[in-house]
Amino acid sequence: MLLKSSSHSLTDQLSSRFADRIRSRLLAPGSRLPSVRQCALQQQVSPSTVVAAYDQLLAQGLVEARKNRGFFVREMAHPGDLQQALPATASAPIGTASAGQPRRPIDATALIRGMFHKVSNKPQPGMGVFPPEWLESTFMPAAVRKVTSTKALREFSLQYGEPLGDFGLRRALSKKLATLSVHAAPEHIITTVGATHALDIVSRTLLRAGDPVMVEEPGWAVEFARLAAMGMRILPVPRHADGPDLDVMARYCELHRPKLLVSVSVFHNPTGYCLSPASAHRVLQLANRHDFHIVEDDTYSHIAPEHATRLCALDGLQRTIYVSGFAKILAPNWRVGFLAAHPSLIEPLLDTKLLGTLTTPALLERAMAICMEQGQLRRHAERIKTRLEAARSRSVRLALGAGCRFAAEPAGLFGWVDTGVDTDALALRMLDEGYLLAPGALFHAERKPSTLMRINFATTQDAAFWKKYSELVRTA
Repeated sequence: MLLKSSSHSLTDQLSSRFADRIRSRLLAPGSRLPSVRQCALQQQVSPSTVVAAYDQLLAQGLVEARKNRGFFVREMAHPGDLQQALPATASAPIGTASAGQPRRPIDATALIRGMFHKVSNKPQPGMGVFPPEWLESTFMPAAVRKVTSTKALREFSLQYGEPLGDFGLRRALSKKLATLSVHAAPEHIITTVGATHALDIVSRTLLRAGDPVMVEEPGWAVEFARLAAMGMRILPVPRHADGPDLDVMARYCELHRPKLLVSVSVFHNPTGYCLSPASAHRVLQLANRHDFHIVEDDTYSHIAPEHATRLCALDGLQRTIYVSGFAKILAPNWRVGFLAAHPSLIEPLLDTKLLGTLTTPALLERAMAICMEQGQLRRHAERIKTRLEAARSRSVRLALGAGCRFAAEPAGLFGWVDTGVDTDALALRMLDEGYLLAPGALFHAERKPSTLMRINFATTQDAAFWKKYSELVRTA
């Protein structure tokens, strides 16, 4: 809350609060600030204080006033725009928008920035990762010590790693994929700097600016942002419980001849849906008939049932490319990911990797291989799954008790809940209380008001969060 006893006026405090959030991009360009009346009630100040604070934001070039509509976060078309809006002692934040950059990347990075710059010490319901304490282990440091012995360290450090990635890791990945009925030899696997890098390699290899790409909606905010930043034409495909909307896909194929479908078959983000075998077969039939590739993002494979339907298993990597990584389940900062593809695609995909990163860190890849070969990763994943089941059960009870309705059957790490109120507006108010939400608008190709939000079951077991949520929803 604003402090009347502070050496700074209420106007300055309120203005600074909004300015900080705009500069850190927790408030996306185009976001509407609360009305003067709403803000005055929420902050327990006079309307004149709010007007004065908004005038300060206008003067700093951070917001714009739209007649009869209110105040909106201003679009920053050039790096200099944001730099001029910063205080003289500040520097532009990482990722300042470049000329012509679309809105969606800035919307999506709000959650990512929240991972690096915590809004408070409270559990964050909008985060897309497990809490750090869930990922702690003793076997990871032991694996690192083993591969950084004097001889091994000298061997790894004084030369580049293998272009495809550490062979030991690729061999372990080949065995792991076989348990999912995805058959890929080590030479048909490429290691990457995380799963997002793998997705980027696929996009840069198969696509050119302006190409149409089908992406499931609601979907991963970062994927919409990444493709838009590359200049792709995004074709949103509604995601249902059994898979993507096949009728919409068929129309896109007839009208636009898309080059790629980006799909999450298992524990889809944000709904938790899993692909059905019947839907998978029809998706593959469309791909064969209309000549497009499918990149299957299996980021949550470590907590998913092995028998879950995967396009790559049915297709045998003919038109599909498999992508996954270890950031979610084991080591976020190791940034170890990989892709598996048909032999005919490996060389062009490898060329793209080499142009972007040369090789990937062999030390961490070898340590990851040890964790897999000794069964430690599998046992760790089982412990996470057990813990997540208990957390999901508790979070669901709390969410239902707070009046939420689940728009999808709770599964996996995320819940897709209907709040009954505008979650963009709710997110602003919850931010004042130290909670970063993931409003439904972030998970659509074009931002629009939504009553849905994504919650992380691992970080929404706190009754205090749901109590505060209920208070704010009642006064919305």
